[in-house]
Amino acid sequence: MNLCDKVALVTGAAQGIGRAVVESLLKKGAKVALVDFNASVGEACKTDLDGEFGDGNCVFIQCDVTDKSKLKDAFQSTVDRFGRLDIVINNAGINNEKDWLQTIEVNLTSVIKGTYLGLEHMSKEFGKEGGVIVNVSSMAAFYHSPHQPVYTATKYGVIGFSRAIADAAEVENNGVRINTMCPAFVDTPLLRSVEREDNMGKFVKFKDDFKQSMLKFGVLEPALIAEGMLRLITDTSLNGAVMKVTCSKGIHFHTYEPQSV
Repeated sequence: MNLCDKVALVTGAAQGIGRAVVESLLKKGAKVALVDFNASVGEACKTDLDGEFGDGNCVFIQCDVTDKSKLKDAFQSTVDRFGRLDIVINNAGINNEKDWLQTIEVNLTSVIKGTYLGLEHMSKEFGKEGGVIVNVSSMAAFYHSPHQPVYTATKYGVIGFSRAIADAAEVENNGVRINTMCPAFVDTPLLRSVEREDNMGKFVKFKDDFKQSMLKFGVLEPALIAEGMLRLITDTSLNGAVMKVTCSKGIHFHTYEPQSV
């Protein structure tokens, strides 16, 4: 599917999963706003992408996603620059059990903020043309571990929020689909943060168990997550879907039993 008339905003866009997704979107012809906290990495990423895809196809916006006003400005700047918004990827995430309030703010609260901002700019309720939002959770939401209790909680929350708001979008017929991506271990800077006490606090003692889990289950390349992301974006039949990506099963979907009393 060609995305040449589409505009995307991606948080946590300058490295890891975010960058892989941005590259995939640009290859499909989309215009992309790269939203990231790290200014130097973000500017370097934009320079690389300009060299590969040409000037004018992406813009870097430095933003702390926990700052509501700055995140709102990032969305507005994207629309001002490219004229519309069609795709939102709420990907920014951290792994910090020591500053667990910050982990909640980045991993869950900013996802909720980003989803509502995406709806404001894309929903038919506000006179827009519709679009798609993908919120990034984790396989930690299905296989909790003792070394990441708050991280795990945030990723559970992303799935619950995303599925509920997807149902609301369908009932409202607002033209916006909302899906969730749940990768297993991915080769990103976040994965390496478990070795640092300033990130993990007392849970750093579990770092060897974490490494053993990586050896057992394997580590994914960001490009595979980007492949799954494009499916969630382009398959118009998907709303409220929860996609898993693991080394053993690749890209697949979680299935839920029908609700019962």
